[in-house]
Amino acid sequence: MTTIERLSTRLLRVPLTRPWGPSHAAGSSGASAAVDSIGVIATHVLRSDGAEGWGFSWTPQIGAEAVQALLDHDLAPAAIGRPAAPGESWDALWAYLHEAGSGGVTTIALAGLDLALWDAEARARDLPVSHLIGRRRESARAYGSGVNLHYTHDELLAQVQRWIDAGFDAVKIKVGKPDVAEDLDRLTAVRALLGPDRALMVDANQRWTLEQATDAVTALSVVGLDWIEEPLRADDLAGHVELARRIGVPIAVGENLHTAYRFAEFLDAGGAQVVQPNIIRVGGITPFLRIAEIAAQHGAALHPHLLPELSGQLALTLPGDPWTEEVEDAGFGDLGALLDPSPVAIADGRLTETPHTGLGIRFSSGSERD
Repeated sequence: MTTIERLSTRLLRVPLTRPWGPSHAAGSSGASAAVDSIGVIATHVLRSDGAEGWGFSWTPQIGAEAVQALLDHDLAPAAIGRPAAPGESWDALWAYLHEAGSGGVTTIALAGLDLALWDAEARARDLPVSHLIGRRRESARAYGSGVNLHYTHDELLAQVQRWIDAGFDAVKIKVGKPDVAEDLDRLTAVRALLGPDRALMVDANQRWTLEQATDAVTALSVVGLDWIEEPLRADDLAGHVELARRIGVPIAVGENLHTAYRFAEFLDAGGAQVVQPNIIRVGGITPFLRIAEIAAQHGAALHPHLLPELSGQLALTLPGDPWTEEVEDAGFGDLGALLDPSPVAIADGRLTETPHTGLGIRFSSGSERD
């Protein structure tokens, strides 16, 4: 049996060229400043047969140091000597870390090991990970996305025009202004620019109460929405179920759900019609594939969240017609964080793979922190 012989990590801070949110310090309300960098914990695994793999954990702005500490202090010692086949040790290691929480930093840390093990297996077979899993298509749809709630009217429309010019046939816009009339004004202008045939999604980032969400979605639905993302606090299952009863727009959740159990609960209860697992936050490829099975069983759409260099590869293995999210100026390749060329390319609104083995995601050391 091939086992895990060593797991090592290094922490990198990758600056964003376009901050996520307005650039101002935290105020008296406790609201945080804009996200201007992301923390990447690059992982390296060595198997007992000599095969190597590279993976990563990731978190915007905060928490990367905690994730690295969990990997180095707890996960690495517990992983040594366990089976190195992708997915075979995931459940035991999740149970081991469970005292620190069923999800959050624990699953984010687990992703760093899980991705490295998938990478090692695919590299040992001289394959891309998508081929190891079973690639279903040559390309996947991509949609333009951005953190743009703070943009002026003109800045927002300029961004949408860039997406149109890039060939995207779907875009996602942030909503949640203090006055829903301003959201409606912005979306009306966006819809006029997009025309009737492009898809328009909106993301409230958990800003609303149930009553606010009911009123806002009812008002905004006149522009034609494909989904409303995270209208309520992510943990409010009962609220999502009730909101789904009240509105006619599909509800999308998932970037802040951390286990397959939570995804199943939302789908079983009818609290979501679209799921968007973040591959890092759920613990890696192993649980992501389980969540994909759950979504398929419920007939729910699944569109991986963020990180197109990773999620785009997995979108090629999914049933249905998944979208992958391209956040403007936020890809690892765009930020100059990768050692090798990006394993994916996005052109004319479609994502394809470029030649690579494994995941094809190794990080340069230019932004490494001691």
